[in-house]
Amino acid sequence: MEFVANPWFRAGAAIGIGLLIGLERERRKGDGPRRISAGIRTFSITSTLGAAAVMAGGEALLVAAALGVAVLAAVAYWRSPAEDPGVTTGVALVLTLILGALAMRDTAVAVALAVVVAVLLASRSRLHRFVRQAVSETELNDALALAAATLVVLPLIPDRYVGPFDAFNPRTTWTIVILMMVVGGLGHAAQRLLGPGRGLAAAGLASGFVSSVATIGAMGERAARAPERMRPAVAGAVFSSVATVLQMAMVLGATSAATLGAMSVPLAGAGTLAIGYAAFFLRRTAESGPAAGAASGHAFSIGRAVGLAAMVSALTVLSAALQAWFGTTGLWLGAAIAGFADTHSAAVSVASLVAAGKLPAEEAVVPILCALSTNAVSKLVMAMTAGGPRFAAQIGPGLILMIAAAWIGAAVLLH
Repeated sequence: MEFVANPWFRAGAAIGIGLLIGLERERRKGDGPRRISAGIRTFSITSTLGAAAVMAGGEALLVAAALGVAVLAAVAYWRSPAEDPGVTTGVALVLTLILGALAMRDTAVAVALAVVVAVLLASRSRLHRFVRQAVSETELNDALALAAATLVVLPLIPDRYVGPFDAFNPRTTWTIVILMMVVGGLGHAAQRLLGPGRGLAAAGLASGFVSSVATIGAMGERAARAPERMRPAVAGAVFSSVATVLQMAMVLGATSAATLGAMSVPLAGAGTLAIGYAAFFLRRTAESGPAAGAASGHAFSIGRAVGLAAMVSALTVLSAALQAWFGTTGLWLGAAIAGFADTHSAAVSVASLVAAGKLPAEEAVVPILCALSTNAVSKLVMAMTAGGPRFAAQIGPGLILMIAAAWIGAAVLLH
């Protein structure tokens, strides 16, 4: 848009950044002789200085201005009458100068960063309370382990297919390990924030969009580790299947609208049954009271995450082996085999044939449902492996009802 490129608009955005951050600092500066020196006027002038430095002298003048503001902030810190004035205001002042300068080049990014800074500053008490009282040392160590697995180990793992039938990808397998850790951490955090019932259900629905099989494994692991949380873990696992149906609708719609139309009734039936079954367990969890208490201990088990990722990889190799042995004996068999590992990739491959005009949309329904059915088998196996027979016995009926509803919907649609 032309008005965004207008230098007056960008200068106004720079001033607005100073006003936004300065407004928060003004409320924090206090009154009397012990008050903090920098407030809304100082921050507004500082952001304007950053914008003017870029307009007048470029990077050299901006560096000089930043050094000057940093010196003034250090002097104000040194002469502050408070026993511990902190460095937040000084750092925020220098950052405001830089954001004011950035607004002259990339206004949207500068404004977004300013909002984030203002939120962080305004959330001081809540953040301090969360870190000091809510997060245990064990949970901090788990967060560091997750960061190391994601930022250090993952980039070093090769991203290529190796092993039998070229079906094993080390990067994919380690990604599943990370996903299992993230799902476990989400469930742990959600329990702390929302309680054991609603927390696991919300985590299950959110992480189900990434991998319902992995989510069920993580929920099963949590149920096995803390049997008193069996019901909310089951609710979270079944809600992940709700995410499977919703994601199926989204990928089909993006690939072939005709296929989505043909699958609308089966997906509606499957989604309705999955929501009803999960809501049933969620209600039972609420009725059972808060006996389970807040989550404690480790957020996830690294060893179990590695084991469950190995199981998913084994299913992938098995699918590749069956395809190599039986060849292209039919679209149904291929979709069913692929569904053991990932139902959405199988559905997209079938929908792509419809989009290319090589397959009628009505004939795509059965192979997609085959993939959905075999994926339910993978979920049940994962539930048994991770959570044990009791967990799987409660997951199984929901999966069976969901798949049955999909097939009944397809029968009604095709006949």
